[in-house]
Amino acid sequence: MHTVKALLSWGLLLGISSAACPFAHLDTPSSQQQHQRRDDAQAPPPEDFLKKYEVEDGSDTVLTSDVGGPMGDQRSLRAGQRGPTLLEDFIFRQKLQHFDHERVPERVVHARGAGAHGTFTSYGDFSNLTSASFLSAEGKKTPVFVRFSTVAGSRGSADTARDVHGFATRFYTDEGNLDIVGNNIPVFFIQDAIQFPDLVHSVKPSPDNEIPQAATAHDSAWDFFSSQPSTMHTLFWAMAGFGIPRSYRHMDGFGVHTFRFVTDDGSTKLIKWHWKTMQGKASLVWEEAQAMAGKNADAHRQDLFDAIASGNFPSWELSVQVVDEDRALAFGFDLLDPTKFIPEEFAPLQKLGIMTLDTNPRNYFAETEQVAFQPGHIVRGVDFTEDPLLQGRLYSYLDTQLNRHGSPNFEQLPINMPHVAIHNNNRDGLGQTFIHTNPIHYQPNSLNNNFPAQANQTTNRGFFTAPSRTASGNLVRELSSTFDDHWSQPRLFFNSLTPVEQQFLINAIRFEASHVKSETVRRNVLTQLNRVSNDVARRVAEALGMEAPAPDETFYHNNVTQGISIFNNTLPTIATLRVGVLASAKTLEQAKELKERLEKEKLMVTVVGEFLAEGVDQTYSSADATGFDGIVVVPGAEGLFDKDSSSPLFPTGRPGQVLLDGYRWGKPVGGIGAAAVALEKAGVPETEGVFKAEDVESFVEGFEQGLARFKFTDRFPLDPDQE
Repeated sequence: MHTVKALLSWGLLLGISSAACPFAHLDTPSSQQQHQRRDDAQAPPPEDFLKKYEVEDGSDTVLTSDVGGPMGDQRSLRAGQRGPTLLEDFIFRQKLQHFDHERVPERVVHARGAGAHGTFTSYGDFSNLTSASFLSAEGKKTPVFVRFSTVAGSRGSADTARDVHGFATRFYTDEGNLDIVGNNIPVFFIQDAIQFPDLVHSVKPSPDNEIPQAATAHDSAWDFFSSQPSTMHTLFWAMAGFGIPRSYRHMDGFGVHTFRFVTDDGSTKLIKWHWKTMQGKASLVWEEAQAMAGKNADAHRQDLFDAIASGNFPSWELSVQVVDEDRALAFGFDLLDPTKFIPEEFAPLQKLGIMTLDTNPRNYFAETEQVAFQPGHIVRGVDFTEDPLLQGRLYSYLDTQLNRHGSPNFEQLPINMPHVAIHNNNRDGLGQTFIHTNPIHYQPNSLNNNFPAQANQTTNRGFFTAPSRTASGNLVRELSSTFDDHWSQPRLFFNSLTPVEQQFLINAIRFEASHVKSETVRRNVLTQLNRVSNDVARRVAEALGMEAPAPDETFYHNNVTQGISIFNNTLPTIATLRVGVLASAKTLEQAKELKERLEKEKLMVTVVGEFLAEGVDQTYSSADATGFDGIVVVPGAEGLFDKDSSSPLFPTGRPGQVLLDGYRWGKPVGGIGAAAVALEKAGVPETEGVFKAEDVESFVEGFEQGLARFKFTDRFPLDPDQE
């Protein structure tokens, strides 16, 4: 009120009276212009105003830098064909830096994820391989934080979108933080980091309408895939079950790149990181994954959180493949090529330890969202290689974190802090939380006796670059010719799948390619597939209504490798799998008995009824087959499966839909006693994976074996004319 009176007083003093404009006394040229703009009814429409900012990259344009210089940007500058990428490469730095800053503030990729804390325990003293302290003694424990994620979708996308999945692990070692920033697939789409913006631009939603979200079934993705053949290998993995895992807990992890282990004396070995799930590998099927995205977009993050909260802590074994330095080219491909993996027959896995996740985040944003992984977080005993994708990631990940957090002090966030003391000469900046009391923040110095002291290979156990590393050669924008074969390993992967997994992969490509509108892109897809397998190309072409190409046998072979199949295995544990018990809320005696019996095996049991009551966990109106790994009907519920049965409490036919969908998606299903008739009513045939018994105890024995089998893949049709 006092403010209003004061303004009125000022108005009277300035001569405001009658209806004259109160701002007339401020009639300066600038105010006149501003006033005219405000009242101008002839202002151009927004589309005309914005038109001058449009850029059309037509057929007569040449690629330029941001300051207009013509350039090429498909190969980074390196010292020799197999040498390191050079920091002087301004084209590479500009391209990656601009890309890293395209999204604010969520991650450019891996935006949607879930994390957990845990502990890594070393199996032994591996000082003969590495001087890394966390591997220096049997039983040595190191705290860890792991973040799982999808890659392409935004934070609001669904967990079960078909995608590569991130698997990033931070070790809070007693000599600083070590990050293994990997995926659930051991290879990557591209060989040179300078192409990473192109890859992600192609798979992200179209910039004109932001469609489709978290999906690659569109023209630009497959245009890039079919134009850049290095993508074929990762694409095959992603189109198989690895792209739609059952949960984060049921997938492996890989470091993707070749790294080096370094011993105290500087001796080195080339290594590949592997995380092997102790829960067993398991995958969804595509129709199930799509339904789950709609029914529960948070399925994977919920599964991880619930498993840990219930005390069923997931574990992974850490292993490495170890190769002598002089054998980098011994296997018919280049170990510096991130689109290749080493078959286990060439380099067996050596187990180093086990990681168990046992603590959920207390605050998602403070921990899972703010954690800042970097391949450049490295410790003594581990070193890089000249892998051109890794070399670029060392720059890009730091730059991304600077963009997301606005300051280099993001390392001071609690989730990013090492569990050891920090002493350096970094100072100030946005978000500085340390109160530095040492004013001598430079070196060399005499005023603080040169502290903090330097550390190196022989003094204070410092990090050191492997002394055997060398670089030589002319400065070139080329990749080594040892990177040229893009088709032999996708063929190896495909050969190593079971026939039904091969069918799933082909069906996935059919689904994706059928969404491609450009006939040119579809033809290019067939061309690339044909270099891997004419059988694959022919079967995809049939679904697209296109003529199959003639065989291109340059890279065809019949080799197979181990450890690829997901469905050809029995799960080592069924703990935490979810069982739906379809019951009637009016008759719950056997439902309660079955639930108690299954929970003894640490299964997560949900009793479904018409309405909520004591002993009912979920109603039919909210139940869906996507929520369960196995489904059982108990006596009293069989009447709900009658064709003429209806109820205002749930959609017509919902009980039968849940049961039949579960069967169609390969899940073990069954009925106890009189309830077995519900299977026939729902249209479920008597076949493998369909269980019946008169009592609970007899039923459980076979049903639990079915859960360990996880998917009964003989229910899925195969093309009649497979190779």
